Amino acid sequence: MGKKEKNTQSHGTELSPFESMMKRFDIAAKHLELDKATYNVLKSPQKQLIVNIPVVMDNGELRVFEGFRVQHSTILGPAKGGIRYAPDVHLEEVKALAAWMTWKCAVIGVPYGGGKGGICVNPKELSKGELERLTRGYAKAIADIIGPDQDIPAPDMGTSGQEMAWIVDEYSHIKGGYTPAVITGKPVLIGGSEGRVEATGRGVMVATLAALKTLDIEPKKATCAIQGFGNVGSVSAKLLAQKGLRVVAISDASGGYYNEHGIDIAAAIRHTENNKKSLRGFTGGKEITNQELLELNVDVLVPAAREDQITHANADNIKARVIVEGANGPTSADADDILAAKDIMVIPDILANAGGVCVSYYEWVQNRQGLYWTEAEVNQRMEAAMEAAFERIYKIRTKYKTTMRIAAYIYAIDKVAQGLKLRGNL
Repeated sequence: MGKKEKNTQSHGTELSPFESMMKRFDIAAKHLELDKATYNVLKSPQKQLIVNIPVVMDNGELRVFEGFRVQHSTILGPAKGGIRYAPDVHLEEVKALAAWMTWKCAVIGVPYGGGKGGICVNPKELSKGELERLTRGYAKAIADIIGPDQDIPAPDMGTSGQEMAWIVDEYSHIKGGYTPAVITGKPVLIGGSEGRVEATGRGVMVATLAALKTLDIEPKKATCAIQGFGNVGSVSAKLLAQKGLRVVAISDASGGYYNEHGIDIAAAIRHTENNKKSLRGFTGGKEITNQELLELNVDVLVPAAREDQITHANADNIKARVIVEGANGPTSADADDILAAKDIMVIPDILANAGGVCVSYYEWVQNRQGLYWTEAEVNQRMEAAMEAAFERIYKIRTKYKTTMRIAAYIYAIDKVAQGLKLRGNL
C-alpha cells in the first residue's frame, strides 16, 4: 500500500493565510467601491489542481505525496508563482500565495497574473534521487496547465534551481522540444538569468532604503533585525549591511543571534554554508529566540521566514519603526490595525519582495528572445522598477490616507479589475 503524506497544519485562532489576504482585499475593495460582479471574480482562484504523486523511494517503498497548483488570475498575463516543498503545505495556503502573486505582479508592473504550487513533503528527509523522482512526477502531473503562455512556475521555500532544472527537462521531454521559458529561477547555464538568486533580497534592500528616506532616517544610523536566514534573509542582510545599516540580529528555524555592535554577516553566511544551511552554533552573537528578535528595539525589522509571525498576540510588542516583509504573509491581518496605531510603517510583501518576480519576468523575456543581459543590467532594471513601484504606492497611501499595505492592494485590485473589464469578461 502506498502511504499518503498527511497535512497537520492547524490554524488555531489565527486567520488562515487566505482569510488574511481576503480581509485586506475587502478593505481595498471598499475604498475602490468595487462592484459585486468584479469582486466575485477577483476573490476566487480561476483554477485549483490537487494531484497525487507516487514515488518509489530508495528502499523500494512506494509513497504518495499530495501536490497543488493554483492559478488565481490570468487576466493580465500568464499565471506566475513559485513551487513550495514543505510538510505543512495546504490548499488554503497555496490559494493565498497565488492571490498574493496576482497583486504582487500588478504592483511591480510585470504582465503576469498569479499562481502558486506546492507539495506536502520535507525535502530534507529525501535523497537527491527521491527529490528528482518527486519533482519529475509533479511536473508530469501539472504539465497540462503550465507553459510559457499559461503558467510559469519558479522556486519557493524548499526548492531551488535544481528542482527547476528537473522540471524544465521533464516538461521539454513531454512537449518534444526544449522550452526554457516554462519556468524561471533556473541555473544560468540552462537559461536562467544573472541576478535572479539575489533578486528578492535586493528588492527588500531597495524597499528598505526607500522607506527610510520617507521617514528621514539615515541608513548609516539605522539598526536592523532580520528573521529568516535563507536566500531572502541572508541576501537582504548582506546588502543592507553594505548600505550602512547595522544588522544587530539574525535568525533561522534553529534560533536567533543578537550583537548590539552588529552581526558579521559574511561570517554568518560562511557558517551556514559549512553547517547544512543552518545558523545553529553561530558564535557571532548572543542567543535569542525568534520571538525576542521580532520585538527588538530596532529601526528596521525584516521578517523573511514564514507566514503569521507577527500577529495580534505580539504586534503590540513590536518596536521597529519600519517592517519590510521579505516573506510572504509574515503579518496576520489581525495585527495590521495594531501596527498602524503604533505608527509603524509596514512595506507589504506584495511590494517589498517583488524583486524576485520582477527578475523572473526578465528571465522569461530573455528566454523568449534568446538574448541575455548582464547582472548589472538586470540589477539596474529591477532596482528602477522597485523604486517606481514604491513611489506609486506611497502616493496612493497619501491619497487614500491609509497604510502602505492597503494602498498596494488598492492599486493592484484596481489594475486587475480594469483589465477584466477591458477584456470583456463581465
